[in-house]
Amino acid sequence: MRAKTIWLSLAAFAALTAAHEHDDHVTSQEPFIGWTQEDLDAKWGTDWGFSGISTFAHLPHVRCLQHPEEEYDIAILGAPFDTAVTYRPGARFGPRAIRAASARQTSFRGYNPRASINPYLEWAKVIDCGDIPITPFDNALALRQMSEAYTNLAHSTAPASNRDSSIAYRRTPKLLSLGGDHSIALPTLRALNSIYGNVAVVHFDAHLDTWHPAKYPSAWIDPEDPAQQSFFTHGTMFWLAHNESLIMKSKSVHAGLRTRLSGIGDNEDDDTQGWIRYSADDMDDIGFAGMARQIVEHVGTETPVYLSIDIDVIDPGMAPGTGTPEPGGWTTRELIRVLRGIETLNVVGADIVEVSPSYDGTGEVTALAAAQVGFEVLSSMVKRGVGDSGKGKEKSGGSKDEL
Repeated sequence: MRAKTIWLSLAAFAALTAAHEHDDHVTSQEPFIGWTQEDLDAKWGTDWGFSGISTFAHLPHVRCLQHPEEEYDIAILGAPFDTAVTYRPGARFGPRAIRAASARQTSFRGYNPRASINPYLEWAKVIDCGDIPITPFDNALALRQMSEAYTNLAHSTAPASNRDSSIAYRRTPKLLSLGGDHSIALPTLRALNSIYGNVAVVHFDAHLDTWHPAKYPSAWIDPEDPAQQSFFTHGTMFWLAHNESLIMKSKSVHAGLRTRLSGIGDNEDDDTQGWIRYSADDMDDIGFAGMARQIVEHVGTETPVYLSIDIDVIDPGMAPGTGTPEPGGWTTRELIRVLRGIETLNVVGADIVEVSPSYDGTGEVTALAAAQVGFEVLSSMVKRGVGDSGKGKEKSGGSKDEL
């Protein structure tokens, strides 16, 4: 009996092997015959989180600067630039790290329960435009390259169905930039100004970034000459933007501040430029719901907004991979909760900057935080474009559900 059982098992194994070999043989003899594109996409058109070419969330990649005819609603754009930093360099590798950390985001598992939306499968055509090729040798040229790139892309075209939409938000393409150091905000604001005029800035950061450049003292510069190239840094770009009249006064907000100042005059200069400020400690006093509500009330839901997120707003214990770490920051969850709470803002452009992966460690925690922040920003942008039909999907019943 035992011998018979073994013989039957061997016979079954041989039959299965023969069938498998037959299937392989048949497939190899008829490559793609009769297959439609739909068949090919269904069989080969998806990646696992650990496979595929590295784009943000496995989005289609188009070199948009070389293909201005490409239409899209929202594009991811890398700005690998870090030669305007004042402390630790390395953010030029930020776009690559954030894209890699976004690998577990896929269109087929992209549903965001808090927003009741999958940003990758809704009305918006979302693509990855790759990186701006920015010189690391000449900051004047780098600023010119970025300004030209952003201005060109600001005049891209949305798909026809959305250009003619009754929902105004859909008619103009939007960019989500991956930095790079925070100085990339200046060329972005220049580009947005050419479309929207002055915009409000909602700025999450440990630092003001509105400093007069001469606050970095040097006998080599003339503090009265605003044209000096050394004035362009990742701590002065909003000062420069204010001087170029790119920022809407009395509508812009800093949140998460906790750095040292050169003196109380820094805050006074910030007041003159028309900002309001929330410190990191304000999270303890008014909470994420109160902070989000006050930001929305101050800015308004129709004001065009540039959303600028420096990853150092998060405490370096949770996001060490950044160039100017400041202890005492928010948790990743607190930042995300505030971002969710301001989802009704009219965000016309956004950035996530200052991820410097060489300081991040093997866990990639900073890049992972940035990738999740990107997902939340995209969710809110797409949700706004749903319009009135999307409002019925929103949860209600207090700050816990709303945020």
